[in-house]
Amino acid sequence: MTPTTLDIAGMRDAAGQACGLMKALGNPDRLLILCQLSQGEMCVSELESVLGIVQPTLSQQLTVLRTEQLVTTRRDGKNIHYSLTSAPALAVIQTLYQNFCSDKE
Repeated sequence: MTPTTLDIAGMRDAAGQACGLMKALGNPDRLLILCQLSQGEMCVSELESVLGIVQPTLSQQLTVLRTEQLVTTRRDGKNIHYSLTSAPALAVIQTLYQNFCSDKE
């Protein structure tokens, strides 16, 4: 049996992407935001109200999530709506929910 040759360059790139996702999820506020957005689109004022994260902190964390391309925005008049658009992030959020939150309800 011949050993499988791994694509180390490809794995290194994938590891970098995974580390970026884990870094984004490593902040409790960002994790809460993504958990909430996994349920559907929300505007900033709704996120602030539901999560209890004050506006300056919320804006800062949403900026990080946009930079990491985990969320997208849609403007509706004065409101900016956020959506979770990263399939890998959604998969991780769902796994975290199953392991840490589903028994708590």
